[in-house]
Amino acid sequence: MASPNNPARILVLGIGNVLWADEGFGVRCVEHLAANWTLPDNVHLMDGGTQGLYLLPFLEDADALIVFDAVDYGLEPATMKVVENDEVPAFMGAKKMSLHQTGFQDVIATAQLMGYCPEQMLLIGVQPVELEDYGGGLRPLTAACIDPAIDIALARLRDWGVTARPGRTPTGDLADPSITRAAYESGRPSEDAACRIGDDRFFPAKV
Repeated sequence: MASPNNPARILVLGIGNVLWADEGFGVRCVEHLAANWTLPDNVHLMDGGTQGLYLLPFLEDADALIVFDAVDYGLEPATMKVVENDEVPAFMGAKKMSLHQTGFQDVIATAQLMGYCPEQMLLIGVQPVELEDYGGGLRPLTAACIDPAIDIALARLRDWGVTARPGRTPTGDLADPSITRAAYESGRPSEDAACRIGDDRFFPAKV
């Protein structure tokens, strides 16, 4: 039977947009967790991306939630901060990258109104170094926070009675292999090979 100290169903969610540099931190964390640790069947690992309200059914099925995200805490870049339970909605989402993207704080608020928000929530966030780089990968300082963030999640899972072992956790809810961190960042053209400031067809001719 589920209890606050022993939740039966746990959702571990990475949210963000990997196309905008450090905005992809949460997604990269859950990707790294799945690639390096074996977790039991009651722990669901998921790349939530920018799916917004489409994530509601997954919150409904969870007794506890761990979220990785890039969060604008107003702190020094690459600073990590952990927020729990009722404080989580106030901190979610470093930035809405488009007008149609629903922030995850809105998802939590909707789940609370509908009466099926997880009883326990843990937000593991990092202050982004850089967001304004379309097509960019994680900045080194932000990437260095992935392992410490995973350690925090594993410690909380242990508190909830979950044993993680080195290995892999198969899941169909991660990003396509073509945009995993290694494939995405290694495949990025250099600034000389790809214009990153606009459409070069409309730039004034150089004299």
